Amino acid sequence: MLLATDLDGTFLGGKSVDKLKLYRLIRQNENIQLAFVTGRGLESVLPLLNDPIIPSPEYIICDVGATVLDGKTLEPMEPIQSLIEDKWPGIFTIRQAFNDIEGLQFQEVPQQRRCSFYYDDNVDIEKVKQIAESHGCKVLLSAGKYLDILPKGTNKGSTLLQLVDQLGFSEGKVLVAGDTLNDLSLYETGYQGVVVGESEDALYEATKDNPLVYHAKAPGAGGIIEAIRYYPMFKKHYKEVITKKKEKQSGETQLLMVYHRLPFDKEVVGGEVRRIPPRSPNGIIPSLLGFFEKGRSGVWVGEDVVDRKNTRPVQNEYIDEDKYPNLIASIIPLSKKDIDLFYRVFSKEAFWPTIFSFIDRAKFNHDHWAHYVNINRLFAQRVAEQADHGALVWIHEYNLWMVPGFLRQLRPDVKIGFFHHTAFPPADIFNIIPWRREIIGSLLQCDFISFHIPRYVENFVDVLRSHAPVKVIKRINAAKQFLTYSCALGIDQMTKEIEVGNRLIRLGAQPVGINNDNIKRIYELKKTKQRIATWQKRTGDKQIILSIERLDYVKGPLEKIQAFGELLQEHPELHGKIELINICTPPSQGMRIYDKVQQELDRAVGEINGKYSNLEWTPIRYFFRAVPFEEVIAYYAIADIAWITPLRDGLNLVAKEYVGVRGLKDTPDGVLVLSEFAGASVELPYAVLTNPYDLKNMKESLLQAIHMDVSDRVLRMRRLYEIVSHYDIERWGKEFIQELEHASSNA
Repeated sequence: MLLATDLDGTFLGGKSVDKLKLYRLIRQNENIQLAFVTGRGLESVLPLLNDPIIPSPEYIICDVGATVLDGKTLEPMEPIQSLIEDKWPGIFTIRQAFNDIEGLQFQEVPQQRRCSFYYDDNVDIEKVKQIAESHGCKVLLSAGKYLDILPKGTNKGSTLLQLVDQLGFSEGKVLVAGDTLNDLSLYETGYQGVVVGESEDALYEATKDNPLVYHAKAPGAGGIIEAIRYYPMFKKHYKEVITKKKEKQSGETQLLMVYHRLPFDKEVVGGEVRRIPPRSPNGIIPSLLGFFEKGRSGVWVGEDVVDRKNTRPVQNEYIDEDKYPNLIASIIPLSKKDIDLFYRVFSKEAFWPTIFSFIDRAKFNHDHWAHYVNINRLFAQRVAEQADHGALVWIHEYNLWMVPGFLRQLRPDVKIGFFHHTAFPPADIFNIIPWRREIIGSLLQCDFISFHIPRYVENFVDVLRSHAPVKVIKRINAAKQFLTYSCALGIDQMTKEIEVGNRLIRLGAQPVGINNDNIKRIYELKKTKQRIATWQKRTGDKQIILSIERLDYVKGPLEKIQAFGELLQEHPELHGKIELINICTPPSQGMRIYDKVQQELDRAVGEINGKYSNLEWTPIRYFFRAVPFEEVIAYYAIADIAWITPLRDGLNLVAKEYVGVRGLKDTPDGVLVLSEFAGASVELPYAVLTNPYDLKNMKESLLQAIHMDVSDRVLRMRRLYEIVSHYDIERWGKEFIQELEHASSNA
């Protein structure tokens, strides 16, 4: 079988799941040969040949039939190509001939042996045809705006006829496919054909009486699949592949994940770059991938570093074709310099300190903002290209604040959801950002916006009120899941739905959960049990206090060490009886803004250990490195107290992970001491809350944990474990999608 298909709107059109199914069908069946038959020039076809998702064609007919090539070698198919060349007067001759025709605009696209124009109603088509005839050419019109001048007798169909004859193909084994009047000549070849769904009306009309043409309902690739299943001669090819590999397909709406991170990591082995599962310990990425395990159609849009010396364009890739058959990663190639400026410099210097109310550290650079906006535009353009009609788009994090605004202009039909993985500041803090109006204007193009906790929702609504009239449509009580008046971030009611201008926007508070199954799996491993037993022998009967955090001033690492030093000074009876294990993960390479914090922290730890250490006891075990999650689980297991005291934190999953491990013990125990200014504080009522800005309170809360009765420890941990088990990572993801699906469409 030879499938001779147009590209745009046909082979490259339709739903994502149908495209992947058709491409897989062709790749897996050696009896199906493929020919691209397109109006594009060769240069615009070449990127498709490097796309691992799209099967490579055996033959390419481009330039509306004026160019014919071997798809593997890209060499002209002779003598067909020479015969066409002999009839072509040359592009400069043709352009000169039509230079004075009103309403014609030359198309600035790569083209060979043809001359393409845009035309409007002012064009005298009969005059154009006469001029073309005088130069041995003909005119081809399509879509009411495209006009091609071609050598007489040359079109997609005539070139295909010559190719099929030269190859010796039986006409009964050729299927042609198209969607515009530009493709009409394909259906005049005598081959069986398909006009795919949502094609140009003029093509339907021109082929309605042709008994060899099947009019499909599904658009694009789906229509081609329909035709393969419809025609008896071709149906066997469809069956052959389906029986080899069970087809997985979900009827759910296409879902696009838009994240600056890709859902896999890379490592270099023997000089080769290999993809490996994500190292993310908190389970967010594996959880998001879980939406596609049952065959849901999807695209994960993310950035990746590309060496500019590598001229091969980065294209779409399967993430794991067996596990996620209808999910691809659509990679936005950026240089390391671009990513560093976008993420490690501008986002961390301008937005990060503002989000967490450290406004004295914020730096606003307008040139860097322009760079940030350009990258957000790239993300939006890629999503617009990849999204099916009515698709769900889930955008993650403040790095992509401007994507909704650009995307809504490009694709008003899609539903846009946005999740903030960080905190969201009060209006008087957020409005310090010079580009606040642009950011808010973009976010207002979302259908659903979600945050970790109700306080952040209300902060967002207050920011909106400082920019535009806001009508509250619905409010709900926060007490179902969150603390209200009993903690610093508590709030009694939360805004659920608002109207701004003519748009309805749904809001949500959905704190990220942990991957309990993964934690349990690691905890029950034999090597984990052995590690726990070994470490417990080394620590003896000392109470272990555990602190795990990334090096960041918002985490308050220095304030914690200062409080611990004062505690040791004021309570000498605790010497040798308690030990602080402080694991501090270095920031991403290239982030210089944390250098001073690291220096001060190193100095503070060194002073305390130098003052109190002896041969049998070191008060602070300080690790400045990334620790594998398997080891982190063991640290949680041996820690009597988790001391989690960020000055600000959007949520804090370390607190939940600690509970997730301690709750697995036969007798759950342990004490969670948690900052009042971590988002998780309003979820975990059985934690001991502390104020990290008050060293006296920090010491008192830690003493409370050290001296807490065993029965109280067990009761608190049981209740905390019930909470983190119920509101896990899977529930978080499912609730977000449900909320986005239920959001009112503003299209």
